[in-house]
Amino acid sequence: MAVASSEEKKKGKVMKKGFENKSTVAQIRERFNDDVERFSNLETGQTSTVDASLVMELLTSAAASSNNKISHVLDIGCGAGNNTLRLLEKVGPFDCDLLDLSEAMLTRAKTRVEAVNTGRVALYQGDFRDADLPTDHYDVIIAAAVLHHLRDDDDWLRTFEKIYAITAPGGSVWISDLVSHETEAVQGMMWQRYGDYLTGLDSEAYKTKVFDYIEKEDSPRPVTYQLDLLRKVGFEQVELLHKNSCFAAFGAIKA
Repeated sequence: MAVASSEEKKKGKVMKKGFENKSTVAQIRERFNDDVERFSNLETGQTSTVDASLVMELLTSAAASSNNKISHVLDIGCGAGNNTLRLLEKVGPFDCDLLDLSEAMLTRAKTRVEAVNTGRVALYQGDFRDADLPTDHYDVIIAAAVLHHLRDDDDWLRTFEKIYAITAPGGSVWISDLVSHETEAVQGMMWQRYGDYLTGLDSEAYKTKVFDYIEKEDSPRPVTYQLDLLRKVGFEQVELLHKNSCFAAFGAIKA
């Protein structure tokens, strides 16, 4: 078996077996570099996500309610910073690390967060799986619309293990994402509902566009799979905040 060089991995050329036709990290980065404005509306969030505004509110309210003192926050796949901004409205100021593949997203997020936060703001451009982050450190970790880019079971497990390792004792992680379903019948029904939502939001052509890039770029897992994985890596307290169609919000607290 050929072993991929570190340079090939950096360029996003190597894909997990069975996911060869999915977008590489480099391709995902390029798409988000060109899509900053769509992720910069704090009131609506990303409208192609069902209940985006409600989910931002639930995610950040759960984080604020679950931690007595929030000093260090990590926003994985921060985009333009919406979730960190929502959390700052509730419990700021705090030191925050913003992590994203896209330099353009990070630039926008930094400008927006620093305008309302007196805490330190640090930027990490790159893949969370490769980022050198401190263990037992973050009081709150937010991962919104990012984990669906993970691929095989090993990828998911290692990522969740890393999230657990860097969460401070008593800290929490809060996730919102596109999810799949465990049975074909329910997946089909939920996918139809999501398609109807996208058509009503814009048009049939818009639905096709969104579905095409999900097929190319994403590999979501059921929320049940992810809740079990949170427990497997060590989180004892797990919460499901919201589920509608193909989207869910959930989290866990580290003892």
